[in-house]
Amino acid sequence: MILRDVLKQIVKSQESEILSAEKGVKRERLGEIDLDLPHAQIISGVRRCGKSTFMRQLMDLTENLGYFNFEDPRALTFEVSDFNKLEEIFNEEYGTCNAFFFDEIQNIPQWEVAVRSLLDRGKKVIVTGSNASLLSRELGTRLTGRHLRHELFPFSYTEMLTLTKKKQGVESFDKYMRKGGFPEYLKYSRIDILQSLFEDLIARDIIVRHNIRNSKTLKEMAVYLLTNTSKEFTYNSLRKIFSLGSTNTATSFVSYLEDSYIVFIVPKFDYSLRKQLVNPKKVYSIDVGLANANSVSFSEDQGRVLENIVYLKLREKTKEIFYYKGKGECDFVVREGKKITRAVQVCYSLNEETQKREINGLLEALNEFNLAEGLILTHDQEDQIGIGGRKIIVKPAWKWMT
Repeated sequence: MILRDVLKQIVKSQESEILSAEKGVKRERLGEIDLDLPHAQIISGVRRCGKSTFMRQLMDLTENLGYFNFEDPRALTFEVSDFNKLEEIFNEEYGTCNAFFFDEIQNIPQWEVAVRSLLDRGKKVIVTGSNASLLSRELGTRLTGRHLRHELFPFSYTEMLTLTKKKQGVESFDKYMRKGGFPEYLKYSRIDILQSLFEDLIARDIIVRHNIRNSKTLKEMAVYLLTNTSKEFTYNSLRKIFSLGSTNTATSFVSYLEDSYIVFIVPKFDYSLRKQLVNPKKVYSIDVGLANANSVSFSEDQGRVLENIVYLKLREKTKEIFYYKGKGECDFVVREGKKITRAVQVCYSLNEETQKREINGLLEALNEFNLAEGLILTHDQEDQIGIGGRKIIVKPAWKWMT
């Protein structure tokens, strides 16, 4: 429980901070959120990707609102029963509140009870959170059918262009391949910002939250996965590499890293769900800048960096992404409903050495899923190829992203 006077001081202090904060670059996902719908709007994503700034931009779209950030160390004793007290303070300070903005709400156990109560009284609720699993668990209890989920990533290439006032093209895209999209790093170019963020994600979002005793191994596994972005792995191989007692420990560690949005895991496509579960997975980082700053050799392979960036762009729109492997391999196949609708290959440079392999892998996927057209994304090559009754479009990734 938190004392009312203390809570009131925090509210007034936070109001001053959020209103004076920079509104920043207008995020592309802003247009997806309809505040008139009778649903809680849930904005999830990795720490420091701009969720609070995104919320600040949303606040300009409504009136009679209250804001509270649960990451505030002064609010450590806040409990779910204190939401009534918080609403009373909002009403006293701003008049009757019709919209509630809650930052990092997953820190409060049973927060969904309070949100459901507000929704039942016709209030608008917008919340952010940085842990996918915690949010999902609570959303699946009292808020089933009463919420809309939005994921926010670090800046896209086009958002980076707006922030840095650069023109689209190879030069600015090369910068994006080096730096990624975390706003603070793009602004100040200090690598310790990304290294400190990585430490923070591991410590606060995983070690403390899950009471991890073997924290050194967890961190080493995170660095290993970032270093091996876009490569295949199995949970059993991780068990052996890190001398873990069981495969379950490796599975748990990877799921914690996923929940904190540090990495994404992509399964190999198979019509059999059982085989899909046991097949090798591929791993991608939330941000190539974060991977570069905290890994050993990731940035040396520009093809893998490009593949990671393409994955993130696809992942903004859907979670139904797989890699395909038969005689050859296709980097990404995208499923809509029960059908694979897109096949995408990523190759930094098509040349005599790579062309046959990349085209054949994509063509195999097109034939497997009966797709008329496929896409090869490159660093800066453009072409169109007709082969085997299929059309293959070769396009620079930076053009595809803009």
